Amino acid sequence: MSDTDLPPPSTPRPGPWDRRPEEDAPRPAQAEPARAQAEEPPLDKGQHPAWAIASTLLLGGFIWYLTGSLVMVVALLFGLFVHEYGHVLAMNRLGMGPARIYIIPFLGGLAKSQRLPQSEWHGVLVSLAGPAFGLLAAIPFYGLYLATGQGAWLQGVFVVAFLNLINLAPAPPLDGSKALGPVLARIHPMVEMGVMLAIGALVVFWGISNGSWIFAAFLAIALIGHLRRGAWRPEGRRLTWKEAGQSVVLFILTGIACAAVGFSALMPGAPNAAEALAHGVGLFEFNR
Repeated sequence: MSDTDLPPPSTPRPGPWDRRPEEDAPRPAQAEPARAQAEEPPLDKGQHPAWAIASTLLLGGFIWYLTGSLVMVVALLFGLFVHEYGHVLAMNRLGMGPARIYIIPFLGGLAKSQRLPQSEWHGVLVSLAGPAFGLLAAIPFYGLYLATGQGAWLQGVFVVAFLNLINLAPAPPLDGSKALGPVLARIHPMVEMGVMLAIGALVVFWGISNGSWIFAAFLAIALIGHLRRGAWRPEGRRLTWKEAGQSVVLFILTGIACAAVGFSALMPGAPNAAEALAHGVGLFEFNR
């Protein structure tokens, strides 16, 4: 007797936890791509060119009002674009693109990715790519100084260095908070919260004391939002201890590079390092 001669088995009734027959049926081939397409968020088209131009003009006019220096206007705007493009390059390289640059009137700019980083390590690399790549914006100004001998171009070098250095402050939403935040959270989330709150308050106080009320208000709002958001880390794999150590080393090296470029711009016109530092600080005492 073969198995084909056996009587057909009775079909049991499905229980409440059994899968339904339609759930086991194969889905049409076109169903998965359609679902994936529905779940995929629409790509960010970026800032409208007209609004980008208007925002840049408003930002440039605000810088001119604060400083009265055309060199500082050009240096800050050019340095801002190069800085944000560093973020864009890193985002695109790490699968987060195509990234876009947005100019925010009276405040600055930001690079926006299409996707979250796959890991906190990628987030650290993206955050440090802006200040590191942004130092390249100092090269034209240093070249003009060497060609003309006019010390005013060194002011542009210092402004570019300072722009990238201040972004390394570990205060939301600056790049330093995204570079050191995961490292501090690796120790304990409350350590990150405490450091972000302390440094953020200091940066806000610095903005108020320099008369940069809009900058201080922007940082204060960002700090409050960061404290209230609940989830301290972006989605993705946490840092390993090795990556945490590498993050600290890269952060320190980037800060040293920014400081070195800034001092190279101040030293030619100062008798000593203390005078050079005082002159550099004086450039950002707006008093307006």
